[in-house]
Amino acid sequence: MKTADQWLDQYGQSHQNPLNKKIHWVCIPLIVMSLLGLLMSIPLPFGPAWLDPAIVLIALALLYYATLSPRLALGMLVVSAGLYLGAASLAVLPLPLWASSLVVFVLAWVAQFIGHQIEGKKPSFLEDIQFLLIGPLWLLRFVYRRVGLSY
Repeated sequence: MKTADQWLDQYGQSHQNPLNKKIHWVCIPLIVMSLLGLLMSIPLPFGPAWLDPAIVLIALALLYYATLSPRLALGMLVVSAGLYLGAASLAVLPLPLWASSLVVFVLAWVAQFIGHQIEGKKPSFLEDIQFLLIGPLWLLRFVYRRVGLSY
């Protein structure tokens, strides 16, 4: 199994262009937030009212992150809570939550692919689907380094 550093370093190899990096700083959170919004729109036929597919995805992702780095997983818990609240706030728009989320999701992915066109390298997840979970950690690692936290 790869370490967190191995995953993050490999992800970083296809994210060297400064403009592509900026696009990722905007679009990765938007993609996660909009995905959570889409999942929040799907009612579960069981369980407590607060349990929705977005919460299930967050829990599963946090378990995966904890296997790579408990400290990064803790940071992702905070980030995920913020993105979950952001997704819920999309409900104030005039469209249904699922529609607002879908628009954000599609536009953010289009921007990501433009960033990779600029970069001249294909998105990492085309090589390994796990990179879809690594992208948010890649950003969080920069934050940790910036504030002097180890991971």
